[in-house]
Amino acid sequence: MKSKILALSKNEEFKKLLQQKKVSNKYVTIFFGHLNNKNKNRFNISFVTKKKIGNAVKRNKIKRRLRNIMNDAFKKISINSHYSYLVIAKPTMLNNEFKIIKETLFQEFIKMNK
Repeated sequence: MKSKILALSKNEEFKKLLQQKKVSNKYVTIFFGHLNNKNKNRFNISFVTKKKIGNAVKRNKIKRRLRNIMNDAFKKISINSHYSYLVIAKPTMLNNEFKIIKETLFQEFIKMNK
């Protein structure tokens, strides 16, 4: 079953999230907060990888990993769907195992929702 994940689309939404709360670890930086015009029944999240990380193949690999992790997180842990999230990947994601990255991100989302 496809989860109810929706990507941010407007430039204003990104700018507004960048001014709100922030959590960072060695793999990602996560900006989160309330957006007034968003549907509260959907999980609003976007993934960003900078060009410094590498070519398109590497950047898309990171985004696929993040999307997979967030689909699992949405199903397994309680994530506040009233928030919108912006996940910015760091270059260290390429060199580490999927399992370690997944555990770290799960811990971050559990901390944010307390």
